[in-house]
Amino acid sequence: MNWEELLKRAPKLEAYIKHMPPDIKARSVIKVIPPGQIIHQKNYELDYFAFVCCGDHRAINEFENGNVYMIEKNEAIDFVGEVTILAGQERTSVTLETITECVLLQMPRKDFERWIKEDINLLYLIASKVAFKLYRSSSKNGATLFYPPNFLLLEYLVQYADKHMTGNKTSITVPFTRNQLEEELGINIKTLNRTVKKLKDTGMIGIIKGKLTFDKEQYNKAVAELAVLRKGANHW
Repeated sequence: MNWEELLKRAPKLEAYIKHMPPDIKARSVIKVIPPGQIIHQKNYELDYFAFVCCGDHRAINEFENGNVYMIEKNEAIDFVGEVTILAGQERTSVTLETITECVLLQMPRKDFERWIKEDINLLYLIASKVAFKLYRSSSKNGATLFYPPNFLLLEYLVQYADKHMTGNKTSITVPFTRNQLEEELGINIKTLNRTVKKLKDTGMIGIIKGKLTFDKEQYNKAVAELAVLRKGANHW
């Protein structure tokens, strides 16, 4: 993939690179990474910066006991290494993994450090995106403690449906496994399985070949149920 093809696929990238120094551009490389691959591993030294120009990826935290916690899911335009570099650290604090095919524009770390000191437009755009992710994360922190698991799963399904049940679609199938949903929601697998069974028994969701399904009628019921649960939570 060349620069022209990259900008055609990722037109939003132009706002970030309009003042990119020619020598840094010459040293940058375009990489295409398949879904389900590690972009960068937690606790590894970071010697580069990259724009995630296309595709979705997730930030996860891996613990010594084998548990994996998903911190956030990100869509392009996003970055690899911006927090580590701006914090002046050598090693990354999270693992980044592709969800869909991702296209990266990668450059040496020293080049990025020089560029961001010279380009206030780039600094502003990256700082704004970092602040947005922090704001989003802060607003959700504690949700697994404050809300019951049926609220968390229904909210996730409604948000997924808002994105994918478009046009003439009247139903969706969530393509994720129970283990993936456990990471997404921060609910342990036993609690998740009990919640899925309870919601299925009450007709709030369906299951086909082990995958959760959700139609328009169930969507409307879920929206109403979430409103009731939110109201109840506000009185705790």
